[in-house]
Amino acid sequence: MLDPSDTRDLPPIPGKRYFTIGEVSGLCAVKSHVLRYWEQEFPQLKPVKRRGNRRYYQRHDVITIRQIRNLLYEQGFTIGGARQRLSGEDAKDDANQSQQIIRQLRIELEEVLQILRR
Repeated sequence: MLDPSDTRDLPPIPGKRYFTIGEVSGLCAVKSHVLRYWEQEFPQLKPVKRRGNRRYYQRHDVITIRQIRNLLYEQGFTIGGARQRLSGEDAKDDANQSQQIIRQLRIELEEVLQILRR
């Protein structure tokens, strides 16, 4: 699973509901064409598609992409191995994503608190 320490080099996920493919590309340090390819390879990754087939990713999609990126780039998994690893952890996935969202919110709230204390 994705540790918060693994995302130190990645920017924090903003508190938005939807993200464009360009925004997700920047948040996850992965090119847009790679994201489109991963959509075909990983059934967990299903962005909302709107008019003109434009993709809109939600927060859980961004977290999943960061998990995929970690498995492939940091841990050295193959696409098939990463797919198997993610599908085997579907039961734990919701709890882990919730924990990551809480950690992210806590970081953001601490930053706001520091700004308010100034």
